[in-house]
Amino acid sequence: MEEQQSAWSKSFTMKEQKNIVKRLITFAKPFRKYFYGSLVFAVLLAVVNIILPKILQIFMDNHLTDVNVQTKVILYFAGLYGLGTLFKAIVWFGQWILYYKGSLQTYQSLRVKLFSKLQTMGMRYFDQTPAGSIVSRVTNDTETLFDFWLVFLMVLSALFGIIASFIAMATINIQLMFACLIFFPILLVIIWYYQKFSSKIYRSMRERLSQLNTKLNESISGMQIVQYFRQEERLEEEFEENNNEYLKTKYAMIRTNSLLLAPIINLLFALATAMILGFFGFKSFNSLVEVGMIYAFISYVQQFFNPMTQMMDFLSTFQDGLVAGSRIIGILDHEELVPQQNEGANATITNAKIEFRNVSFSYDGKHNVLNNISFVANPGETVALVGHTGSGKSSIINVLMRFYEFYDGDIFIDDVNIKDYPMEELREKMGLVLQDAFMFYGDISSNIRLLNNNITDEKIIHAAKFVQADKFIETLPKKYHAPVLEGGSSFSSGQRQLISFARTIVTDPKILVLDEATANIDTETETLIQEGLEKMRKGRTTIAIAHRLSTIKDANLILVLEKGHIVEKGTHDELIQEEGLYFDMYRLQNNQI
Repeated sequence: MEEQQSAWSKSFTMKEQKNIVKRLITFAKPFRKYFYGSLVFAVLLAVVNIILPKILQIFMDNHLTDVNVQTKVILYFAGLYGLGTLFKAIVWFGQWILYYKGSLQTYQSLRVKLFSKLQTMGMRYFDQTPAGSIVSRVTNDTETLFDFWLVFLMVLSALFGIIASFIAMATINIQLMFACLIFFPILLVIIWYYQKFSSKIYRSMRERLSQLNTKLNESISGMQIVQYFRQEERLEEEFEENNNEYLKTKYAMIRTNSLLLAPIINLLFALATAMILGFFGFKSFNSLVEVGMIYAFISYVQQFFNPMTQMMDFLSTFQDGLVAGSRIIGILDHEELVPQQNEGANATITNAKIEFRNVSFSYDGKHNVLNNISFVANPGETVALVGHTGSGKSSIINVLMRFYEFYDGDIFIDDVNIKDYPMEELREKMGLVLQDAFMFYGDISSNIRLLNNNITDEKIIHAAKFVQADKFIETLPKKYHAPVLEGGSSFSSGQRQLISFARTIVTDPKILVLDEATANIDTETETLIQEGLEKMRKGRTTIAIAHRLSTIKDANLILVLEKGHIVEKGTHDELIQEEGLYFDMYRLQNNQI
């Protein structure tokens, strides 16, 4: 973790910043009409900002000093300035509304792209990345990019404003205009130093926030265990520690911004104003200096510094956006994708014969968890996988379901390589029941249908009756529309598993994969579970991980695994007669019973 933090604490190089910005701009291209429209308004705003001080200069120098000035002249200039100010407000509104709309559309689109990318990621990525960190990137980091685009508006507006103000100053006094140019390189140095120094702080701050989200997500999702084992105080201390670390980086950011942003710009503006007043003051010793000209010149200098102040204020947002953008790009560029099928894969599963031929597999590319696994499950047969924890049972299912890519050996279905089947075909013809039945927020019907519009209400009811889930569903007040809370917490583990059975069987799969489907079942529904499983297995090729060995006595083939190897194989009676590892496991369970 310390190595990861130190890596995140490094500053971005100019090349890295350029590459990140270049990538982020590609996400804004579909909505460029909003940004272009906003820039047109920015140009108009710069022009208006030149005209308004000029109107007051003419009025003050040519008319205000005249004691005989007519009322209509005063009203004329007042109306002209008022209309100009109104037009400025409209232009300003148009600039911001278009840019905000473009920014909003961009970051919303990017959030969808990021979420869609996560759906294509391989399971290995989720094994290695904390859920809180992923949530932080999809929510906080994309939200940060909403303000990130405003930096470009500030930069371009500042550029237009600087050009316009210097042109206007040149029309009044070109010598003083060149004198004011002294402040421009000073501002560039400040900007360069701020970016170099603050990027380190913002990267560290963003990573601390990610860790904070991870800890929060972990605490909430595991609240039952936290309270049961009385871990509240420990988790509070850890959360407070993470929160304090995040607070420290926030303080560092505030100190940096307080020194290098608005205060220093305001200081430079005060020095420029003093220089202008001094210049005109000395000039007044020799000739009359018009007040309107002084006002206009100071106004143009202010128009030079104001956008610079806004731009400097948004530099903090720019650094935050760079960090957020780099983390988002990290996900979008991640290559740990769902295993890919062969090009042109179009085979169809018919008989559902399964064969593993010398399959070896590793999660990390170094240490095999499966070694030369070979077996055949003929159509309609049940192959059971047994073994101690870490023996490789779940890994066989993971490669069969194509959750992970394997590189050694082959897996065949109906004597066709599994990589020659479209992923849609595999998902349609293979039904999976996990040890922990995951329930989505909604109702029972939606948890069985899972947004598959081809599944009618009649099919849902038929599937529930088939696995005997209807026995408890029909007793509920709203029956199939009974609400399912997050995780299905309002149902027992057995009821959740029965709903999971119905979810699987409603698609009528040809291959059934059971990952310790009876491991966490309460005794009240155990009989229903066993009867449901027996009905589901009939006529289907079944690969089952068995926790309770008594449930697989009728399996056509039992594979006993140990450290990724098949050490025994045969039927229940054959393995009992061998008096090997399976015999010891079976006897141990019977003794406990």
